[in-house]
Amino acid sequence: MNPIVNQNDIDDLFRTDDIFPKIHALYGTPPDWNRPQGFTTLAKIILEQQVSLQSASAHFNKLNGFLRVFSPEEILKLKDEEMRLCQISRQKSRYLRELSSAILDGKIDLNKLPELPAAVVRDQLKSIKGIGDWTTDIYLMFGLQAKDVFPIGDVAVINTIKELTNAETKDEIIERSEKWRPYRSLASYFLWHYYLSKRKRS
Repeated sequence: MNPIVNQNDIDDLFRTDDIFPKIHALYGTPPDWNRPQGFTTLAKIILEQQVSLQSASAHFNKLNGFLRVFSPEEILKLKDEEMRLCQISRQKSRYLRELSSAILDGKIDLNKLPELPAAVVRDQLKSIKGIGDWTTDIYLMFGLQAKDVFPIGDVAVINTIKELTNAETKDEIIERSEKWRPYRSLASYFLWHYYLSKRKRS
C-alpha cells in the first residue's frame, strides 16, 4: 500500500479543502508514484531538475545503459566526454559526482535516511551541491514516502493551485497549503494528478 495515498487520509484531506473532492470527481485517485529509496532514485530526480520527465528519463536511460552498474563508483569513473555522450549537462554531471562522492566519503548514508526526521533528511541532502529544496521535496515524497511535504518550488503544483483557487502569490499559496496538514504530500499528489490528467499526460 502507498503510505501517502490511502483512503483514510483521502477522506481527511477532502474535509480540509473542497478542491480535492472536485479533482477526484474529475480524474479519480492519483496513481502510486512511489519510487525505491536510494542512489538511483535520487540521481534520477537530479536529472529531472528543470526539464520534462520524458527528457530526464531518456537521459537516465542513456547513462544507465553506458554503465556496468548504476552506482556512485561507476559514476565517478566517467569522463566529461562520456557524460556528454549520455546527454548529461556539465552542471548535472557535477551534481551526480558531488552526490556520488558524498556517499563514498561517508558524508551521507542514504540507507539511514528513512529512520531520520524529515527536517534532518532535508539538511543532509541540501548539504550536497546540486540538491536544493525541490530535489529534497521530491525525494522525501517519492523515495521516503514522507506524508506532509509541500513542494513550493514545483511549477505544476503551483500552477494548479493558481488555477483551482484564488491564491496567487507565494504567501497566499503557502497559506492555502497550511490547511492541508498533515497531508500535504497527498494534496500535492492530487494536484499533480489534475495537472497531468487534464493535459492527458501520464
